[in-house]
Amino acid sequence: MISLAEAVKLKSILNKKTQELISEIHSNSHSIVEKGEQPKQPDRTLSIIEAELVRVRKDARLLDKLIYKANIENTIQFKDEQLTLVEAIELAIQLRSQVSLYQDLGRSDKEEFYHSSGEAILYRIALYDPTEYRNQANELEKEAHRLSNAINAKNYQVQIEFDDSNYF
Repeated sequence: MISLAEAVKLKSILNKKTQELISEIHSNSHSIVEKGEQPKQPDRTLSIIEAELVRVRKDARLLDKLIYKANIENTIQFKDEQLTLVEAIELAIQLRSQVSLYQDLGRSDKEEFYHSSGEAILYRIALYDPTEYRNQANELEKEAHRLSNAINAKNYQVQIEFDDSNYF
């Protein structure tokens, strides 16, 4: 048994391990020798590396399935609403996107010089209150932090049935 938080970290480790094994296959699949010379055989044959790659990929698929299942079956309470973890994760992504948009709008000046052509001097006028968007960005950012903290806390509470002894 491992926590959902550990499973998410392990998934990243398995992805890295997959890439390392693929690189090792490429490295061990050829040898450069002079004509007539016998190539030195690597310590790990392609069949050994491929077998390990098959096992790691199988574990990655199982871990994915268990993570997805846990993210659907487990919930958190946020702003008087019960959300599955998958919904909460998506909401956190959306909130951070909204924060970024509001921060961009909040950085604008209410009125600024835009362009001068001949006798006309043009100004760029914000059709909204930039200060209001700065304030909203700050509030939404706090909300996103609270949601992320709730997700992280739940990720450490939820246990999934996975044997990680091959990796730790």
